[in-house]
Amino acid sequence: MKTPSHFPASGHWLAPVVLAIFAVAGCASVPSPPPKLTAPATAPANPTPTESGEATESQKFAQWVAEFSTFASAAGIDGATLHSAFDNVRLVPRVIQLDQSQPEFTRTVWSYLDNAVSPQRITKGKGKLLQLRPQRDALTERYGVPTEILVAIWGMESNYGGYVGDIPTIDALATLGFEGRREAWARGQLLAALKILQNGDIDRAQMIGSWAGAMGQTQFLPSNFLAYAVDADGDGRRDIWGSVPDVMASTANFLASSGWKAGQPWGLEVTLPPGFDHARADDAVRLPASAWANEGVQPMNRMPLPALTDSSILLPAGARGPAFLVGPNFRTILRYNNSTSYALAVGLLAQQAAGGAAVQASWPRDMPALARSQLLALQTALNASGFDSGTPDGVMGPATRDGIRRYQRSLGLPADGYPTLDLLQRLQ
Repeated sequence: MKTPSHFPASGHWLAPVVLAIFAVAGCASVPSPPPKLTAPATAPANPTPTESGEATESQKFAQWVAEFSTFASAAGIDGATLHSAFDNVRLVPRVIQLDQSQPEFTRTVWSYLDNAVSPQRITKGKGKLLQLRPQRDALTERYGVPTEILVAIWGMESNYGGYVGDIPTIDALATLGFEGRREAWARGQLLAALKILQNGDIDRAQMIGSWAGAMGQTQFLPSNFLAYAVDADGDGRRDIWGSVPDVMASTANFLASSGWKAGQPWGLEVTLPPGFDHARADDAVRLPASAWANEGVQPMNRMPLPALTDSSILLPAGARGPAFLVGPNFRTILRYNNSTSYALAVGLLAQQAAGGAAVQASWPRDMPALARSQLLALQTALNASGFDSGTPDGVMGPATRDGIRRYQRSLGLPADGYPTLDLLQRLQ
């Protein structure tokens, strides 16, 4: 599961939505002093003048680790676990680079889906569903989550276990904590990771994942592991790195605990009636599916709409692209990774792996994605023209969408709130 607002989640990590930071309970007794830790492996013993800058950074990192170990000891982490975790802990510059990076260019939703829901991934997903057939009924009965949804998340997060990341989780989180930009979050996740080690679920060498601390075949943050991981194979360990039963049950437990509605689909592709007000395609406008049906919203196959509660119209590519009716379970997938493109990819991959249809309406592939700098220019121009879009930051949000809709209405265009190069050029 992805990192906060994505800490752009490596490649497609983590994207992750982040749940509340693991709460540290105070100890009733006075803890014994933490063990003296050896210096992290990055610190040279006798730095030369040319290495002095690096040595200073390494020494600061070692001091941060020592301070954190005192904190962790007071929170109940034993000396053996601290030695295992920190004796050879390393500062990972690549983690800092990825954390600080802000990609200039974004991807269109159809480009994202071309890769995320590729024919190869669909075919492999069908095979995985067959392999999981003996577990399917038990999983669905216990958690209420369809196995194809679990398989889709598995495929999205690690290509069905093919790649779970290559950075030691302790190193990644210690680096992020030392960096300081998200120190409170990183410290909470690092303490949770130490508890996982202390519980014996995994050893340090096998605890690997993304640069932002997400772990295992479905990319759990350590705090989510503690809260939701399940030992489904009965070996006494919750192993989301190597045990497929544990991976599936843990992912199902997270979704069920996050509000999954058993028996309801995530959503479906629909057609909109003539004259539909595209400004109502917004998560804030939630109606029973029956109310949308009364307005003329229909499934592509013209069958009755499913009995979705609290459903919304989603136009991920604006008025020119496909339309979807999404319900509470779509929003539950967003709790796994707060990205509309990700949640849509999970739903469509699950649908097609289970033998359902692909998206039938055409994507507006002639429309380029706006770069961050172009979106920043669009926001600035909207504000200058009296269409308030909030503080310009190059990131789409509700304020920007509302500003675009007001500008579109002033031009007599469908008010879908979708940012385009044409709108930018009109404003300029």
